Amino acid sequence: MKRTCWSLGIAAIAILIAMAAGRSRSFGFAAAQEKAAAETAVKIDNFTFSPVTVTVPVGSTVRWTNHDDIPHNVISDDESFKSKTLGTDQNFSYTFTKAGTYSYSCSIHPRMKGKIVVQ
Repeated sequence: MKRTCWSLGIAAIAILIAMAAGRSRSFGFAAAQEKAAAETAVKIDNFTFSPVTVTVPVGSTVRWTNHDDIPHNVISDDESFKSKTLGTDQNFSYTFTKAGTYSYSCSIHPRMKGKIVVQ
């Protein structure tokens, strides 16, 4: 009888450990999904930023990708972020750590304008 109780106790502990390990993996997966969701894409195409205005929470990363055959860049009006010249399919990312409104443009083609609102 003692041996049966002891075996059941060991089995119960093993099950609890396995459940805890599975839970931590699923929490890790959820955290990875949240981190991936924290990146927002802006396309550069046909001499426009799309979407023109993006609203993101503090800590989010915005990635601009140039889909034009013409080089472009991304420069904030206050120069808090500035990309190099981006060729076709090249990208630039910036993580916004402070709330505010960030207007930007392409200095090569100044009529191209966009805005990031960080809340």
